[in-house]
Amino acid sequence: MKRRVATDLSHWLSLPDRRPLVLRGARQVGKTWLVRDLALRSGLDLVELNFERDPQSARMFASNDPREILGELTLALGRDIEHDRSLLFLDEIQAAGELLAKLRWFYEELPELPVVAAGSLLEFTLADHSFSMPVGRISFRRIEPLSFPEYLEAHGQERLLAVLQGWRHFESISAQAHEKALEWFDRYAMVGGMPAVVAADVQGKTPADIRALQSELLATYRFDFSKYAGRMNRDILDSVLSSVAGSIGRKYVYARAAEGVKQHQAKRALELMASSQLITVVRHSAANGIPLGAETKDSFRKAVLADVGLLHPLLGTPAGSTFPKMESLVSELRARLAEQLAGQQLRLLSDPHQDAELFYWQRGGGRPSEVDYVIQCHSRIVPIEIKAGATGSMKSLHQFMFDKKLTLAVRVDRSPPSVSAIDLRTTKSDPVSYDLVSLPLYLLWNIETILADMLPSVGAGEA
Repeated sequence: MKRRVATDLSHWLSLPDRRPLVLRGARQVGKTWLVRDLALRSGLDLVELNFERDPQSARMFASNDPREILGELTLALGRDIEHDRSLLFLDEIQAAGELLAKLRWFYEELPELPVVAAGSLLEFTLADHSFSMPVGRISFRRIEPLSFPEYLEAHGQERLLAVLQGWRHFESISAQAHEKALEWFDRYAMVGGMPAVVAADVQGKTPADIRALQSELLATYRFDFSKYAGRMNRDILDSVLSSVAGSIGRKYVYARAAEGVKQHQAKRALELMASSQLITVVRHSAANGIPLGAETKDSFRKAVLADVGLLHPLLGTPAGSTFPKMESLVSELRARLAEQLAGQQLRLLSDPHQDAELFYWQRGGGRPSEVDYVIQCHSRIVPIEIKAGATGSMKSLHQFMFDKKLTLAVRVDRSPPSVSAIDLRTTKSDPVSYDLVSLPLYLLWNIETILADMLPSVGAGEA
């Protein structure tokens, strides 16, 4: 399967001042495959070590001299390692966390040898070791599940993808293209973007087989809970994970997490699962200016999972010889899926070298209101309202646009893409006017490009 991040990895490999690269991400998102693919495409001899499978191999890194380390590897592996024609891959490095600090010596003393490390639960590893990370001497890259465009490419739908990539606000999209895109996105909503599951889907496995594979992947994440030892009881983590799945799209309240789970335990469990990148916390932003993270409120938060494919076994979404039609699902489940899929796509807009950030806005008090997501796009604040169907009230969005003096908003639903001018009064009788971009979920991944075409016509009040 084609992965967009593969281009970034090739660019990293070509850098004259290349630093050792650490790939971060949840389990099973394809980190190992990407490194093997990079070596194959680049014609490099892959020297791969897996510290979970072979913990004893960490002993070969006792020295701080990279050449001595390579000498040990040469003896152990029984083969020569040419510095400029090899790629050293340290997989599951969290099992030998002390080696992260040694990557600096490869950068300083053996820069001609490309070094890639990959692992999950890296934040836990760093917390358990006293060393400091070699800042400025290593690079990080976050790896996500397959995006919808990558899913289309995996299924040979390049023509449809070209149509979606080319859509701009001043054009229409044909009814046939819209229906086909909805059909494929609905399937992506059931399959998700975990590489092994997508591969099974491409190979023609039944929906029941897909759901069983998703359940197995979820079990591997739950198995990881045992590696949180000393931090949190496994049963509490499992209860909080289930409660996250049940609350997607709503404010996550610690006190209501699960029966028998105390508020401080739910808070800590959420933090741990966020550190493992199993979930992403959607933080409240006041949205008064950029960056959005400058004004956050810890008492407000939502959460989404790493991938929609993990949500289905948690919620019990049925699958047999076929996947259920989206319209046949109960409205509450459709709403959760829409919010999860939106968050999953918006997460791709975050800087891939840092943790993903997602924000929303909520007003408390007697008349609470909420905007599902708020993004920073081309130095502007853009609110995004998510609708699982083709209709729905936007009272909160109207008031938000008035309060923040913004002139461009996005509504996500199942209708064909369009742009309309909103001119009305809010429920408080405040006059508000703005441009509303209506996008189907299948286009949300391309929102930065779509909005870039509109920015010249957007009022200066958003700058």
